[in-house]
Amino acid sequence: MKKLLILTLISFSTFAQNIIQTANGKVEGYAKENLRIFKGIPFAAPPVGDFRWKAPQPVQNWSDVKKCTEFSASPIQNKPQPFSCWTEEFIAKPEPLNEDCLYLNVWTSSKNKEKHPVLVWIYGGGLNSGSANCDIYDGEEISKKGVVFVSINYRVGVMGFMAHPELSKESGYNSSGNYGFLDQIAALKWVQKNIAAFGGDPNNVTIAGQSAGAFSVNAMIASPLAKGLFHKAIPQSGGLLSNRFSQNLAESEQQGLKFMEKVNCTSIAELRKKSADEIQKASNLQGFGRFGTTMDGYVLPTNIFEHFKNGKHNQVPIMTGWVTGDGSLMGVPKASLEDYKKEAQTKYGAKTDEFLSIFPASTDEEAKEAKLKQGLLGFAGMPSHLLATFTNKPSYLYHFSHIPPDKPNFPNYGAFHTSEVPYALHTLHTWKRDWQQLDKDLENTMSSYWVNFAKTGNPNGASLPEWKSYDKQAGNIMVLGDTVGIKQGLFKKEFDFLENNQK
Repeated sequence: MKKLLILTLISFSTFAQNIIQTANGKVEGYAKENLRIFKGIPFAAPPVGDFRWKAPQPVQNWSDVKKCTEFSASPIQNKPQPFSCWTEEFIAKPEPLNEDCLYLNVWTSSKNKEKHPVLVWIYGGGLNSGSANCDIYDGEEISKKGVVFVSINYRVGVMGFMAHPELSKESGYNSSGNYGFLDQIAALKWVQKNIAAFGGDPNNVTIAGQSAGAFSVNAMIASPLAKGLFHKAIPQSGGLLSNRFSQNLAESEQQGLKFMEKVNCTSIAELRKKSADEIQKASNLQGFGRFGTTMDGYVLPTNIFEHFKNGKHNQVPIMTGWVTGDGSLMGVPKASLEDYKKEAQTKYGAKTDEFLSIFPASTDEEAKEAKLKQGLLGFAGMPSHLLATFTNKPSYLYHFSHIPPDKPNFPNYGAFHTSEVPYALHTLHTWKRDWQQLDKDLENTMSSYWVNFAKTGNPNGASLPEWKSYDKQAGNIMVLGDTVGIKQGLFKKEFDFLENNQK
């Protein structure tokens, strides 16, 4: 009888720990080993009906205990499916997709009111796809290391980033677009208000993301609306300082007008009556471009480079870097040596010889390799370098070059874009490959760096190779490859030239 009573009390205690009171109502998660996991917690009202193409609205309170044990629907996008190097582990689950997608997930190992640091993960996908439910974004292992791991959803594509003059007029802040970024800010506000109940420290929040997630992290660093909502940042492979995928408000509004013409609508009210599937299908038509970042003067500054250069961004410690394969993300260049030299002359004029001494080529193949290097630096290297240069807090730069093991009957894509994420988040176990001890060692090293940075703003720790903060003059960059260590001066000549010859 006594044993039964003890078991009953333990069971009741575990049950009680899995129910958390949030600002909007109670949520029930589930226990796994020493973790408590909560999936599908709403952080904003469903952005449907009149809320489509509006800033996220407050969640309505609920009275019953909300069961939060499954991921929510992913945002509206084209049906997710594996392609190229990105196998199923890297892709959002194909079902369900729904406009009602503004939910987040929490993994915590905190007990007895401990206050663990918080890591908020923002997914990639070109701002047109993605979801928090990708296998490689699982938060279990990071949480076991003493960090509350949070992953969030945000609107993507036409639903998340379309601007239009009518939307700007009705917004109340004379702007439109960037709804996906506003979703991220709403999620960070939820964290500030609620994460302490899950054992997280709202005064020690790190935001991290890869590819479009890195652009998103950059947007949070830049945005005055995100001030005070986070304290450290990890953008991986990309950033707004590349000047890619962005437009000013007028350009974005014109894109919205062209889209409205394509779908034969004359007003936003009419457009809001169309189904989400109709809208998404129409967004794949040609003739109005790609929906993305808008430099609107509200969520983001109108001149991102000057904003960062003048130190007006949210100054926080930074850990940032790139992957060797980032250079081929936009495709493998086919330019001949002759074309390569002509392009250099057109772009750099009197400094062509200097450029060619830094990015040399004497054959067509060497010209291709030189352009790949420029692609890598343009997309991810320079944004990381500039962000570190413009930030007055400690910054740490990395270069990931490790090639994952082969998969039978599958091409080897090398150290491809996104391949570092499972190492950093300690999720190799979710990726079906024949992992070797070298991979497991690198996973332990990288995830320890990421966790240490989330805890203290410094990636260093016991038994880890020393990672020196970035010094523009010395160029201290951590190489994360088959061996791990600082390489001084990596890409220094290239960075110096490109920075002095911004085009």
